[in-house]
Amino acid sequence: MRQVRTTSAALLAAGALLLGAGAQTASAASDTQAPGMPLRAAAERAHLKFGTAVNTTALAEDADYRRITGREFSSVTAENVMKWEVVEPQRGVYDWTAADQLIDFARAHGQSVRGHTLLWHNQLPAWLTQGVADGTIDSAELREILHDHIKTVVTHFKGKLYQWDVVNEVFNDDGTYRDSLWLQKLGPGYIADAFRWAREADPKVKLFFNDYNVEGVNAKSTAYYELAKQLKAQGVRVDGFGIQGHLSTQYGFPGDVGANLKRFADLGLQTAFTEVDVRIPLPADATKLATQADYYRGLLSACLGSTSCTSFTVWGFADQYSWVPDVFDGEGAACLYDESYRRKPAYEALRQELRQGRH
Repeated sequence: MRQVRTTSAALLAAGALLLGAGAQTASAASDTQAPGMPLRAAAERAHLKFGTAVNTTALAEDADYRRITGREFSSVTAENVMKWEVVEPQRGVYDWTAADQLIDFARAHGQSVRGHTLLWHNQLPAWLTQGVADGTIDSAELREILHDHIKTVVTHFKGKLYQWDVVNEVFNDDGTYRDSLWLQKLGPGYIADAFRWAREADPKVKLFFNDYNVEGVNAKSTAYYELAKQLKAQGVRVDGFGIQGHLSTQYGFPGDVGANLKRFADLGLQTAFTEVDVRIPLPADATKLATQADYYRGLLSACLGSTSCTSFTVWGFADQYSWVPDVFDGEGAACLYDESYRRKPAYEALRQELRQGRH
């Protein structure tokens, strides 16, 4: 995920947002102290996989990061090392090293792994984008390249993942198709092809759409709803709808989240929150952190209120490794832990919500 989130369409009343974070502040206990029940243990009681995106460099070099990753989460997602530019930096030459190391870590810590992502318009290798731009790769060849890539990647990880983000961010906020090189060269049928090819390579893994600004009922989430119906009518199997959940406290909490989950469940799809973080205008203070906790808890509450919601993943857990400050000027502090690994109010808000179980 490297996209800018726009404002939500709906605002919650201030009173409705206060979901229990109270007056907790950033002085929550350091993670070096006794942490109590880990998030993954609380999530297991709620029959939910609770995950994080993983920075594999930090995993290798930062002992505290590694310890918290193994203790707190039952699911992990590769932040970058399963993306096309990393796994196939040269045409036909694959590098599985970092991704396989993450899978080994997950296996050693009893964790499941989400695959992210097979098809995106960003973080593509230069040989591909340049070839399309200069015309040395035409539409027919591009389709074969996409087929080969999906087949090779899914086959390599077959039996090791429980979900794949097959297509990532294919719609604009107004519900029109994103004008990517995939749409320009292959037309919208590339989406159905991607799901078919992934299914052929691994019939058992769950295959997902994934996008941002789709938490509630709006033009963008409705475009996915209609596409899911169309693909189902065509006999193309799609298993799930991934909701990224990149929020900001300066905008309203998205409305109709529960209704959005329900309509996808009614289509027979699983749902998942796949990249949750809640950024705040800096500097952080107790009020902003309390609102942040409310937003985190609001998404989790919606997930726990839907039997179709199978996993909840935060997009990193430590502020020093967050992508947010590099993209959103003046915003940050988006994660559950600060730079010193002190747990924020959002951490305890999520743990309390998980301990309450399914609604």
